Amino acid sequence: MGRLLYDESNLPEINSLKALNYDEVDKSTVQPVKRVGVLTSGGDAPGMNAAIRAVVRAGINAGFEMYGVTRGYHGLWKGEIKQLDGRSVSETLQRGGTFLMTARSQTFMTDQGVLKGARMMEAYELDALIVIGGDGSYKGARALARIGMPVIGVPGTIDNDIASTEYTIGYDTAMNTAMQCIDKLRDTASSHERCSVIEVMGRHAGWIALNVGIATGAESILIPEVPYDFNRDVLRVILDGRNTGKKHYIVIVAEGVGHAEEIAKQIEEATGIEARPTILGHLQRGGSPTLRDRTMASLMGIKAIDCLMEKRFNRLVVRQHGEITDVDIEEGLAMTKTITPEIIENAKRLG
Repeated sequence: MGRLLYDESNLPEINSLKALNYDEVDKSTVQPVKRVGVLTSGGDAPGMNAAIRAVVRAGINAGFEMYGVTRGYHGLWKGEIKQLDGRSVSETLQRGGTFLMTARSQTFMTDQGVLKGARMMEAYELDALIVIGGDGSYKGARALARIGMPVIGVPGTIDNDIASTEYTIGYDTAMNTAMQCIDKLRDTASSHERCSVIEVMGRHAGWIALNVGIATGAESILIPEVPYDFNRDVLRVILDGRNTGKKHYIVIVAEGVGHAEEIAKQIEEATGIEARPTILGHLQRGGSPTLRDRTMASLMGIKAIDCLMEKRFNRLVVRQHGEITDVDIEEGLAMTKTITPEIIENAKRLG
């Protein structure tokens, strides 16, 4: 197990391959896991440290040797790997970010880079790799799985945009951070009779913007999933509020829709109402994780180790119908996810 199916002289296009589904394999023929690596990849998310901690401690309690890979896939192909023990993850539960660090890796995006990463797994005799990250991180894990390296994915991204799972680690903390900032901005907007245009994260998904907009009573919420008409959905809403005596206005914009500066300028030019842009940016990624993120990260980390103990590899840990379970990596990455019309309609009914 964990031995490469291909080498440099015989490397096919990885995208033409398919990861082995171990549910279809006789488990008695699969060697047990002994050494396990864990890495965090992509954008950091509050709760990643809690997930690493759970993976390491549950893994050690299962009898595995645990290894941390620093700087994500970039560190994997460079061999930045060290053994972890229970003490290595002490006092990390409450910390934001990821103590294993993360980095973008152009090299790993190539077939040759994936092969280099797999070679390092072989060099350190890692029987499996647990990847904590988002959709891009999962695609890297799938590439390793397609050339014979067993993997498990744990969802860590503030955007909540992984199709196979209802919840991702970091999502709750990011929303609470944004909500608290907007509540403070509302005080100033009210004092100066302003419109605050607040840009939150969400390049391709509007989950943060929609839920934070509902929670803060925003006048308008602009998200990538729903086309909008500026005159009808922004100007008219603000003017109707002004004409009924309202003194301040909140517009929430997902970064994938537009820029807060431009929208604020348009509002002020069209209405004469002072409009101030605020970009929350990476502020949403930081901070101590909420109780929900710590708990979900811990339970998902344990589930990843359960999959390895049961010789069920190439799986994604997910939350579906309120339960933490797992799905095949190929199946999970083929799924799609969108904000339902019902949720959008409910937000409109509160406007």
